[in-house]
Amino acid sequence: MRFIPLLILFVTCLGHLSAQSIKPATGQFDILIRNGLIYDGSGQPPQQGDVGIRGDRVVAIGKLPKAKATTIIDAQGKAVAPGFINVLSHTGLEFLRDGHSMSDTKQGITTEVFGEDSWGPISTDEQRQQVNGYLKPYKLTCDWTTLAEFLTKLQKKGITSNIASYLGAAQVRQVVLGEADVKPTPAQLNQMRAIVRKAMEEGALGITTALIYPPNSFADTDELVALCQEAGRYGGRYIAHIRSEGDRLEEGVNELITIGKRANIPVELYHFKASGQRNWPRMESMITLINNARKQGQNVTANMYTYTAGATGLTSCLPPYLFNGGFMAGWKRLQDPATRQKLKAEVQQKGNDWENMFQLAGSTDNILLTAFEVDSLKKYNGKTLGQIATIWHKDPVETVMDLIVADKSRVETTYFLMSEENVKKGISQPWVSFGSDAASISQDRKDNGIVHPRTFGNFARLLGKYVRDEQVMSLEEAIRRLTSLPATNHKLPNRGLLRPGYFADVVIFDPVTIADKATFADPFQYAVGVQHVVINGKLVLKDGEHTNVFPGRAIWGPGRKKEKLPNQH
Repeated sequence: MRFIPLLILFVTCLGHLSAQSIKPATGQFDILIRNGLIYDGSGQPPQQGDVGIRGDRVVAIGKLPKAKATTIIDAQGKAVAPGFINVLSHTGLEFLRDGHSMSDTKQGITTEVFGEDSWGPISTDEQRQQVNGYLKPYKLTCDWTTLAEFLTKLQKKGITSNIASYLGAAQVRQVVLGEADVKPTPAQLNQMRAIVRKAMEEGALGITTALIYPPNSFADTDELVALCQEAGRYGGRYIAHIRSEGDRLEEGVNELITIGKRANIPVELYHFKASGQRNWPRMESMITLINNARKQGQNVTANMYTYTAGATGLTSCLPPYLFNGGFMAGWKRLQDPATRQKLKAEVQQKGNDWENMFQLAGSTDNILLTAFEVDSLKKYNGKTLGQIATIWHKDPVETVMDLIVADKSRVETTYFLMSEENVKKGISQPWVSFGSDAASISQDRKDNGIVHPRTFGNFARLLGKYVRDEQVMSLEEAIRRLTSLPATNHKLPNRGLLRPGYFADVVIFDPVTIADKATFADPFQYAVGVQHVVINGKLVLKDGEHTNVFPGRAIWGPGRKKEKLPNQH
């Protein structure tokens, strides 16, 4: 497709901008990106040209030989694309400490979408104590109540990237039911519905859950349908870490699809994968289930990270019922000999009705301990469960329980569960987008153990290893999946495409050199290949270095009540 005159381009994009936003292509720009290979995010082949930015918007795209600008970026030989969207970010609290978002910004991420859980509503003493526990090392405290207040706090503080958030079903449950394994009464369910409505009106994108973890795991399908009905009425989406990514994978996918149908809401699956070697063949059946639902007109999508290992707590080796009442309740139970004997037998038993990570890993060599809270245990960071059990001369399941008791935490753990072949199968699905499932942090953030390399390399790994080197898909298709696909799925208005009138979120990178450098042994390594990043018209990464400019904004969901809560972006 050849570049067309700006006026014709305006007509094709009429639904996205007003005539007043069009400026002459020969005018003065704040930023002019020259001679780049422009990937507009639509999935179409790239075209050579220029991008003119004024204020926080893209105002011209094409051949702009006479244009002038305050800042000119030479993009010769580089790809110019819409800023990438991380659809599963856990950077929320990290932004309170450091707004630079370095590990993601160095990969071209311009928008972080928070999910699985949320940092609001926070209205119980237990919730506030939990959050304050995370913040204590940084001498910060939780001074917000709602999700909207949290996002607004981050924006006012100053952050690099845009932020948007889903409402965590766990937080809804905690407010009304605490951490107990109970079914809500009709009155309690109405309370929970009201919390969802309020969050949607304050700008949540929808509702999310992680169904292998308590208290999420205590919610039945009917409860989730009720909450999703409220989110759906406001145009929201439901995203789930399904109940099983392993032995009951099809059951988990079918529940997701059923919730979408019953609640009349678009649905998405987190961490698209099949866990445990015995379950690797199930990847095909999962793809078939989703494709069949899509053929029937249902809006079903998925997202994933680009590694064969996941990361969660060592507590995931133990059954969820242990933590009925919260983590501390489970921690106390772990010190009872009779309970430990029962747990040991259950963990070693195959065919559990819960997601038994100990079994799915297949070997204690595939369970890597990465972060402890207690100083005396930090020497075990980077050792496998098998290695620690050998050092302690203990049974591996006993070692699991002893580590959790000794550290008084869930103990951050990496599990090697997936196959490389299935990673490629997942990446190749046209309805799959990408999320790091991690916080964006700086390279020197080594104060609490080892992180998963997806923290530093997830998106560069996609573009380097899987697109350039292994040619799983074209670069234009990969960029679509990082930009316009997630922007459409999560209803992020005027983002995800390079179009006049759209927000000026732009990444400039070298397709030949972009690559991840982080490894499981040494994850604190920035990706390479991204030269410049523009967010809301401000240059935040110049020649690979942060400019200490923080233009990030909260992006509000479709149900936000504008008359009550202004400053919609």
